[in-house]
Amino acid sequence: MRVSIIIRTLNEARHLEALLMMIESQRVSAIEIETVIVDSGSIDRTLEISQRHGCRIEHITREEFSFGRSLNRGCATSTGDILVFVSGHCVPANETWLQSLCQPLIDGRAAYSYGRQIGDDSNNYSERRIFAKYYPDTSMVPQDGYFCNNANSALSRDVWEDNHFDEALTGLEDMELAKRLTDQGYRIAYVAEASVFHHHQESWSQVRRRFEREALALQSIMPEVQLSRWDVLHWVVASILGDWRAAWHNNVTSTSRIDMLRYRWNQYVGAYRGNHEHRRLSQSAKVRFFYPHVNERTAQDGWLGSLRRTSPHESQQPANQGKKFPSSSG
Repeated sequence: MRVSIIIRTLNEARHLEALLMMIESQRVSAIEIETVIVDSGSIDRTLEISQRHGCRIEHITREEFSFGRSLNRGCATSTGDILVFVSGHCVPANETWLQSLCQPLIDGRAAYSYGRQIGDDSNNYSERRIFAKYYPDTSMVPQDGYFCNNANSALSRDVWEDNHFDEALTGLEDMELAKRLTDQGYRIAYVAEASVFHHHQESWSQVRRRFEREALALQSIMPEVQLSRWDVLHWVVASILGDWRAAWHNNVTSTSRIDMLRYRWNQYVGAYRGNHEHRRLSQSAKVRFFYPHVNERTAQDGWLGSLRRTSPHESQQPANQGKKFPSSSG
C-alpha cells in the first residue's frame, strides 16, 4: 500500500520542518510513504526545507491557484493508492497519526476520512474552542453527514480519479466533495485518534477573509443557509461569553479577553459578508480570497487547557489526555 501525503504550501517554513519530521517518525504497517509539496510561490525557506526532506515539489502559479486546483495537481503528480492531505501549518500529535487516518480506507469502511484538529497556546483560544466543537474526542466510522476538512484527511485514489475537487470554490472543497460522495453512497469517517496541532498565526483581516471565503463557498454547497445581522449579533455575544467562561474554567491566559472578542467579531463579520456575497467572483475578489459554538461536554475537553506542542526534536509530544493521544518519539 502506497500513501501520498500532499501538502499545499505558501511560505510555511515556520511549521513545515516539524511536520516533515513527524511524517518521517510515523509507525506504519505495510505502508510506503511519499510526500508531495504543491507550492504556490513561497519566498521563505519552504522549498529549501522540502528539498532537504526529499519531498517531490510541484509548482502552481498564484494566477492558477485555487484550493481545489492545487489539490488536484498534487493528486495527479502523486502515485499513492491513498491520498493524504495535511496543511503545511499542521503537525501530527503522535507517530500513529498516519496509520489511524488511513485505516478506515484500508479496511474498506470509508472512502474519505478526516482526523482531529487541536490547538495549543500559540492559537487564539476562540479558535481552539471551534476545533473542540467540530473535532470531538470520539471517532465516528462511518459518520453521519458530509462534514470533512482537508487540513487533515485521506481519500482513496480510485474515488478521486472519478471525483476531482471543485476548482472554482473559494474554500470548503472538502465538504463539497464529501457531499458528492455521500450522494453516491460512499462513506465518510471521522478518526479522533488521527490528531494534528493546527497552528494559525493570522492578522484580523486574514481571519475575516478566511471565514468570508468559506461562507461564500458554502452558498454553493448549502444555499439554504442564510445569515442575518441578528444572527451575527447573537452568536458574537454568545461565543465571546462562552470563550471567556471556558478560559477561566481551564485557567488559560495565553489569549486576552479582547483578542477573543476580536476573533469572534471577525469570524462572524466575515461569515456574514461571505453569505451575502455574489457567487461569481471578479479577479480582484479571487486575489482577496486566495492569498492572503461549543456544548457543555466539549467545554470540558482536556485539550482546552494551557498547552504547548512539543517540538519533534524533544523526546515526547504532550502527555495531556494520553488515552486519546499516545506519546510519540521525535
